[in-house]
Amino acid sequence: MDHTQKFPVLTTGRYMLRQMEERDAPDVFAYFSKDEVTKYYDFETFTERGQAVEIIDRWNKRFQKGEGIRWGIADKESGRIIGSCGYHCWEKEHFKAEIGFEVHPDYWRKGVMSEVLKPIIQYGFEMMSLNRIEAFYDPENTASRDCLFKAGFIFEGVLRRSAFEKGVFCDAAVCSILKEEYV
Repeated sequence: MDHTQKFPVLTTGRYMLRQMEERDAPDVFAYFSKDEVTKYYDFETFTERGQAVEIIDRWNKRFQKGEGIRWGIADKESGRIIGSCGYHCWEKEHFKAEIGFEVHPDYWRKGVMSEVLKPIIQYGFEMMSLNRIEAFYDPENTASRDCLFKAGFIFEGVLRRSAFEKGVFCDAAVCSILKEEYV
């Protein structure tokens, strides 16, 4: 992916995975302003819409620089962004990247991530030439763990007190899926 590459649009039955723009900031703010969404994030709950503009801009710059990609999950019916999913910490020399995601609480337990992870994982292996996709999550975040396991990720272990988030050291569980395991 270089800065001249067009942002890839992926679709599923219910969702369009597309690049987010500044006009999507109210939707992004709508979920990042909820404590239950940022509970396991390494940043504080958003308090102003400008923070949503900043994160969208950061994700788009990462794509332009060829350092990763973050899709907005747009509900096909409303066109509104209900969450995001994508790759960061892309280590091209090691053919691996970290996947991350979040969804508005109104859409929790409705199969959103199960649906969107499929084309995103496929994109990682086929278009980004990844051999390994890894995910880190708080061991208490059983919803993220379950989504990842359902998508074929395999638990590898817990990195004890490996992150310093919101003033405390916390554990990080790690799981991964390898290209040879992907079907």
